[in-house]
Amino acid sequence: MNVTSAPGGAVDLSNCDREPIHLLGRVQEFGFLVATTSDWMISDISENAGDFISRQPEELLGEHISSLLAPDVIHTLRNRLQNLRDGSLPDVVSNMPLAQVGAAGRFDISVHISGSKIVLEFEPHEDLTEAGRTIADVQQAIQRISQMESVEQILKYATRFVAALTDFDRVMGYVFRSDGSGEVLAEAHSPGMEPFLGLRYPATDIPAQARALYIRNPVRSIGNTANIGADILPRPTRAEEYLDLSNAVLRSVSPIHLEYLQNMRVGASLSISLIVDGKLWGLLACHHNEPKHLPQVFRNSLVLFGQMLSLLIAGKLNADDRAYHVQANELINSFSRSAATSGEVAQTLIDRSELAMKLMSADGMAVASHGQLAVHGRTPREEAIQAIIKRLNILPPGKVFATSELGSLSPDFRKFADDAAGMLSIPISKAPRDYILFFRGEVLKKVKWAGNPEKPATFGPNGARLTPRKSFESWQSIVEGQSEEWQQAEISAAEQFRVTVLEVVLRMAEETAAERRKASEKQELLIAELNHRVRNILGLVRSLIVQTSTNAVSTTEFAAELESRVHSLARAHDQITRHNWSAASLRGLLSTEAEAYLLEKADRIQVNGDDIFLVPAAYSTVALVLHEMMTNSAKYGALSDSGGTVSVEVKLQKDGSVDLLWEETGGPTVKAPTRRGFGTTIIERSIPFELAGRADVDYDPSGVKARFWLPHDHVRREGMTAESQKSTAASRLDQPPGSRSATIAGDAEGWFPKSILLVEDNLIIAMDTEKVLLELGADRVATCAHESEAFAEIRKSQPDFAILDINLGSHTSVKVAEQLGKLGVPFVFASGYGDAKPLAGMPEDVYVLSKPYDKQGLEKAVYSAFSSGAAL
Repeated sequence: MNVTSAPGGAVDLSNCDREPIHLLGRVQEFGFLVATTSDWMISDISENAGDFISRQPEELLGEHISSLLAPDVIHTLRNRLQNLRDGSLPDVVSNMPLAQVGAAGRFDISVHISGSKIVLEFEPHEDLTEAGRTIADVQQAIQRISQMESVEQILKYATRFVAALTDFDRVMGYVFRSDGSGEVLAEAHSPGMEPFLGLRYPATDIPAQARALYIRNPVRSIGNTANIGADILPRPTRAEEYLDLSNAVLRSVSPIHLEYLQNMRVGASLSISLIVDGKLWGLLACHHNEPKHLPQVFRNSLVLFGQMLSLLIAGKLNADDRAYHVQANELINSFSRSAATSGEVAQTLIDRSELAMKLMSADGMAVASHGQLAVHGRTPREEAIQAIIKRLNILPPGKVFATSELGSLSPDFRKFADDAAGMLSIPISKAPRDYILFFRGEVLKKVKWAGNPEKPATFGPNGARLTPRKSFESWQSIVEGQSEEWQQAEISAAEQFRVTVLEVVLRMAEETAAERRKASEKQELLIAELNHRVRNILGLVRSLIVQTSTNAVSTTEFAAELESRVHSLARAHDQITRHNWSAASLRGLLSTEAEAYLLEKADRIQVNGDDIFLVPAAYSTVALVLHEMMTNSAKYGALSDSGGTVSVEVKLQKDGSVDLLWEETGGPTVKAPTRRGFGTTIIERSIPFELAGRADVDYDPSGVKARFWLPHDHVRREGMTAESQKSTAASRLDQPPGSRSATIAGDAEGWFPKSILLVEDNLIIAMDTEKVLLELGADRVATCAHESEAFAEIRKSQPDFAILDINLGSHTSVKVAEQLGKLGVPFVFASGYGDAKPLAGMPEDVYVLSKPYDKQGLEKAVYSAFSSGAAL
């Protein structure tokens, strides 16, 4: 950054707002970048491309992209580009090979358009067998979050979830305030780290252009803060020659920001944007002490989590606004009716002052009308209010004015702070200037900043530019002479109140009944228009909502429908990944979907015909189609009443293809849909588009009939059977025996073990169990997902007690139990497989705590094992 960008060469933090961070000409080194002209000639390439391919990057400049990519890969990229425009977010094609350049392995390619150029970003592909599990974890977390009542609860859970999912050392729920500063409202961090919870960061820490890029890049990864990145060749000589990297995944980082992170001792960072109504509302900011980079497929799941989390936060905020506006409308309508009858605007306002002050969270209220002043509650003296009104008269007319610091309107007003430190004024006439004034008392605030926000900037070691501060010690300031800030909902209600008062005054001035009726109609139209605009603002204008739930009227309904579709895919992923990604039974899929979604109606689906097996790619697609068919039948078709049935017949054809016939009978009369929603699109287009099959749906009045044809290349004759799929469902084992009935802790105060080792490979269960153990009295819970981690934790600190999940993916916890037995540490086993046989090495009299277990069952199990000093 050149300091001469500031007027007169002065150095101030606004210089950061002008740094062109999207035109740095560098990329991070966990991948390489290639840009081409519209006819696919290579025009730009990152200097580190030679680290991934055998040719020197300079040699590829001016060559056709076919020097780097095979024809089928280029064809795939052309298809993706058809849906992209300049400024669109990148699309990703995964697991692609390179051609004729000696590159080892395969790559994930992000593609987007920047001006007249096509930008391709290459990252080494990593096969993550847990990708399906990660999506399922996201789905379960979103389901839980959708049931939470406040934004604070949502942020606390989201930070804990992301910390557990990504294994970053620190995750902060960072929310922007109206003045541009940010505050850490939730935090999860590794033991021994200094907490940042409650700290405030100045607006200059995240400059304006950086916030704009956070909106365009919903997940932003900085893999290594010690690496400035690789230059893009050819190196530009003029500013207009720089490649715009606004949407680039690999875009490098400003040296100032890197130095800022290094000063915080951060080795890597990752940010998940929280976007509400198109604006950057906050961030889930992840910090790691060492360099760390998450692969593309993992970041994609975080993009999904961030988008759904943003929608749920927006829903909660809008719900609060709706509730507030209902109260505001009640007050405004009550005032409107009474003022029209009595003809006394000022008196009507004072009569309802208690309700108005409660609505505006005010300590006092004054009404200045036609030279008269009426007050209620805690306000400045009359002469002070008259001085305030004279000052308000020089402001632009017709606008609501709100301040949390009355002294900012005039230094003389600071002396009123004992009675009023903040004020909101509503003008209700033009001449004379009449006002409704709401006052708030002074609130002494203790603000904890992450370093002194007023510390002057200095020149740094890297030339004439600003150096980020090195001190992040908590710096506390006492704010005096200010009230609580006025919220936007309160200001909007004040504006609506202003309009209503003006309408009342206009209506009262009319002399004839006809004129009164016209004024009333105008007021009703205005109120209706205001309500219409409020509804539009409260709407969640998101493509996900449009696609998934066009009929949703609440966030809960949206979450339920979205959850059911994602959960259907998660169930399909569970079936095929548990058996090494093998082909799975179509009959088993039908049975699983029916039992999971239809519950007691599951026996009303009759499946006949051949048991064939679908390859994983086809399995997921067919799962979503069948889920939508069952959903529609349960809502509108044969399964929507008590007598209807569904017959499904699977026919294997001679050429190896499969016909899937769906027929509903005994239900209500069927009507063809009048519009094509997202569910109908899935049913009619998924199999033809993704599997090159056919889908025919007939909305016969007697019952829906459908035929789905699957080509032979998606079908196998053997694989995971329907019976083996059913066997993956967990059955409950007996809880440990015990005669103790209610509260154990009451018998022996302080008995609960303080240090507990929890070995559990399911993220959600681990988080819930950890929370319950801490509530029961544990001081420390060390959670491990793998056998090696458990042994390392035991060597580090011997626990007082342990809870061991029997099955840990490809390993078991039996060896961990043997080591604990040698150390004399009591433990219990836990399992979600009720029909599992005892494993080799387990004690013969072992008792298993079956999942899901509640707080009381867990407490009994721990007490029984801990008090006896032996394993259950």
